[in-house]
Amino acid sequence: MLERLVLAIDSTSATPMGISFASALARRSDAVVRVVFVNQYLLAGRGHTMYSPGDAETLVARTVGELQANGVEATGTVRRASCFEVAAAVVDEAGAWSADAIVVGSHRRRWLRRLGGHGVREQITQLSHLPVLTAPAPLRVPGKLDVMASLPPEWTEPKKRHRAARPHVERRR
Repeated sequence: MLERLVLAIDSTSATPMGISFASALARRSDAVVRVVFVNQYLLAGRGHTMYSPGDAETLVARTVGELQANGVEATGTVRRASCFEVAAAVVDEAGAWSADAIVVGSHRRRWLRRLGGHGVREQITQLSHLPVLTAPAPLRVPGKLDVMASLPPEWTEPKKRHRAARPHVERRR
């Protein structure tokens, strides 16, 4: 029986599915959930992380609040690690907290990327002796109810990439 779950979150659209999955699992088995967010150091960032400490803690607090609103006892923590050590940080937190399983969200990825096994989920599975439970991403079927439409926009919108403005040049013939 699962009594202590670690829920690894990030700022992608996989997180709501992980929260929902962990919430249902914890309610069913009366488990306690520990939310873990790994704030990655920027490459050549001299100790700066992708998110400010306040933003990272807000993300964890929001997730803990959502779990508690669903009737699940939850706590949370923010860890810092390089992009190469994210999975190890999650596994270390699970071991330090004596978790029974690790829950992660999932994206529906292309088959070629899956073959490489380079995602954090795959690394957690390789490093951990605990069961790693993956919350399945919803299927997107045209013309059917889209589960993603009910999620807050900040979870589902792709991050905008800014392109440098190019000067307009007129060409004469």
